[in-house]
Amino acid sequence: MTKTDHMPLAVPVSPRETPDAAIAMLDAEGTVMGWTHAAEQLVGYSAGEVVGRSAAHVLPPAAEDAPSASAFAEQCRAQEGWSGTVTVRHRDGHPIKMTLRISLLWGQDAVTRWLVSVTDIGTLSSGTSNGAVRESLLAHAPIGIAVYDLQLRCTWVNDVMERHDGTPPERRFGRRLRDSLPAVEAEALEVVMRQVLESGTTTVHEYRAWSSTDRRREHAFSASFFCLQDADGTAMAVCSMSVDVTGNRRARERLAILSEASTCIGSTLEVMRTGQELADLAVPLLADHAVVDLMESVPFGVDPSAVTGKANGRPPVLRRAGVASIDPGVLKLPWVRQEVIRPFPTSLFATALHTGRSYLESVLDTYSGPWVSHDPVRTQKLRDSGVHSLMVVPIRARRCVLGLAVFGRSEETTPFQEDDLLLAEELVTRAALSLDNALQYARQRTAALTLQRDLLPHHVGGGAALDVASRYVPADMDHGVGGDWFDVIKLSGARVALVVGDVVGHGINAAATMGRLRTAVRTLANMELPPHELLAHLDDTVKRLSDEDADAPDQLPPAVGATCLYAVYDPVTRRCTMARAGHPPPAIIDPQGRATFPDMPAGAPLGLGLGLVPFESVELELPEGTLLALYTDGLVESRDDDIDVGLDRLGAALAETSSSLEDLCSQVIETLPTQAPADDVTLLLARTRGLEPAQVASWELPNEPAAVPIARQAAARQLSEWGLDHLVTTEELIVSELVTNAIHYSGGPIRLRLIQHQVLTCEVSDSNPSHPRPRQPHITDENGRGLSLVAHLSRRWGSRSATDGKVVWAEQDLPSKAVAV
Repeated sequence: MTKTDHMPLAVPVSPRETPDAAIAMLDAEGTVMGWTHAAEQLVGYSAGEVVGRSAAHVLPPAAEDAPSASAFAEQCRAQEGWSGTVTVRHRDGHPIKMTLRISLLWGQDAVTRWLVSVTDIGTLSSGTSNGAVRESLLAHAPIGIAVYDLQLRCTWVNDVMERHDGTPPERRFGRRLRDSLPAVEAEALEVVMRQVLESGTTTVHEYRAWSSTDRRREHAFSASFFCLQDADGTAMAVCSMSVDVTGNRRARERLAILSEASTCIGSTLEVMRTGQELADLAVPLLADHAVVDLMESVPFGVDPSAVTGKANGRPPVLRRAGVASIDPGVLKLPWVRQEVIRPFPTSLFATALHTGRSYLESVLDTYSGPWVSHDPVRTQKLRDSGVHSLMVVPIRARRCVLGLAVFGRSEETTPFQEDDLLLAEELVTRAALSLDNALQYARQRTAALTLQRDLLPHHVGGGAALDVASRYVPADMDHGVGGDWFDVIKLSGARVALVVGDVVGHGINAAATMGRLRTAVRTLANMELPPHELLAHLDDTVKRLSDEDADAPDQLPPAVGATCLYAVYDPVTRRCTMARAGHPPPAIIDPQGRATFPDMPAGAPLGLGLGLVPFESVELELPEGTLLALYTDGLVESRDDDIDVGLDRLGAALAETSSSLEDLCSQVIETLPTQAPADDVTLLLARTRGLEPAQVASWELPNEPAAVPIARQAAARQLSEWGLDHLVTTEELIVSELVTNAIHYSGGPIRLRLIQHQVLTCEVSDSNPSHPRPRQPHITDENGRGLSLVAHLSRRWGSRSATDGKVVWAEQDLPSKAVAV
């Protein structure tokens, strides 16, 4: 509460109960003379059970080496009190560890009493997150104690009260507060004292007043009032314990920032920003200047423990992450963000990094010390800043030092004390937790991004069949990791497969699942399966992956689900066959710019276990120059609009047929809503190209041995027309073997086709659906070497199913000048 011009001399600020305080009053021999309700709650004894008995009644048996009661009493008299930690025995027998403070009280005729105040350590630490800090700050504060009878006349007092208001004890005894304090102050306090006597509760009353010895400056006092009970449990007196908190007002404000730290520090997962947030919070509430230096590896997501000790014993290199000062001009001195810091081996900073302990330089001497001479320039800048007191606090997390926080004072004349260091360590500890979380996140994000970059295609090309372009926009630009994937796979016969898929979820698990599915699709595509059969096998793969994860011990099975669209385009026939598994249909834009979305069976998403839901393929004829757009639902779905709105937006953006595919991709992405997309966005564009008739030659052959020389001669003539005479010999052998196998294993007509595109492809079709399998013939076998010869002569070979049988194919490389584009 701030003071106003019209505030009276004593104003109650925030009266509140403190049930954890326990007070007892003892005579000179240690007999309990007064008891409080809080004491009864703490140790279980009522006033009737302890008043009139020795205080040792509630203490456990003394250890053999413990001083006797009389010796301890003499020690307390010599020191006018005692404070420390003791164990008190509860009424039910269990021990309670407590902080205890014994204060000497004086009465009339120099009669003495003892006032004992105790607090349960467990209650202190659990009752408030800042309890330990508060206890450290106030443990040694001078406490004024006075005891008043039922008529609110002073009967007992300690020496500190005179220091509070300048009133000697002899002027207090037998008198009320109004005789030693101004009327307004006294009346406010006596109202509280009467309430305490009537209710028996403990109350804290904070007020502001002027000391009689210093009328020029307002003092702030915090007084706690306790009701002392006699053996009958009735009120016999009220005890006041007051602390002059004028000098601690700023310290109390500092404690308030501990609660702010949970929201002000670590607002993001950026380590450099977290360092700046720590510096900003510390200035000016704790220090005049603050800098935060992190290990150079931390901003890059590398654990400092992985690089510590690799610099030949030199201190690690730091990078300045945060800087704050009450004087903007000081920021131009040695404190610059992103600056690389190299502590000298003998400096205080290097020592703190090595030991992991905090250091307090209450009075900083910048003119001597071994660490000063190594950096005269920076030391001179430090002198110019006027810093006279310094704290160096290591930033530690999981037994690893992440950096240093340095706090300095220049304008504030009071040097740092131990309580300031305690508060600084608490702030740094909270920042260290945020930094460690950010470091863990950075490592996971780096791993996920690396995984995704390695799994997605680095370059897509459609060969002679398609021009292609792609875009991928993650839902979270900071994370950048999702489950979307796309691929362009070159197949035999100049055909190209287009794939777009979407795995449920985000993060490294989704990226890993995406990689497994992309690999599975590539493997299945190499088997030359029709789209609907490929999706059926892929669905089975996803189910098996889910079952394997479910069988993992002590691990809940993750939700595995995905959608996929698989399409195969043949530039020879200009036909495209496609099937989908729960995925949005493709957009097809004809050469005139008209957009359609084909009506094709949706299919069930992959891996959901919905039973035997067949996938169906649809075949479409696409004129040359047709644009195919494959995408994920994040492109057309949004929180605010229906999917039809997104489809219309996509079709309109793709209608610009004159634009290049790269420009079209950019235009489509620019049509997305301005806010971050709710899901990852993937777009794959492909513009069809057809092969010229002159690039394809085919022949129908009879199913008889005479067809072999006919096929060889036809192939030789065609290669000569294409200017590929140097391939004739090899191609004749390949044609002979493939046609011979077709005659031997099938009974229907045979078809030979040569395709010249980026490679030379030889295809032989027959009516037998069984695919050839190469084998290792024995030395005496006359057959079985044909496919081995084909594999040796060609760059690759294989077979695929056809509507009326199968196709066996083999490819040869073409010289670069002969490659048809």
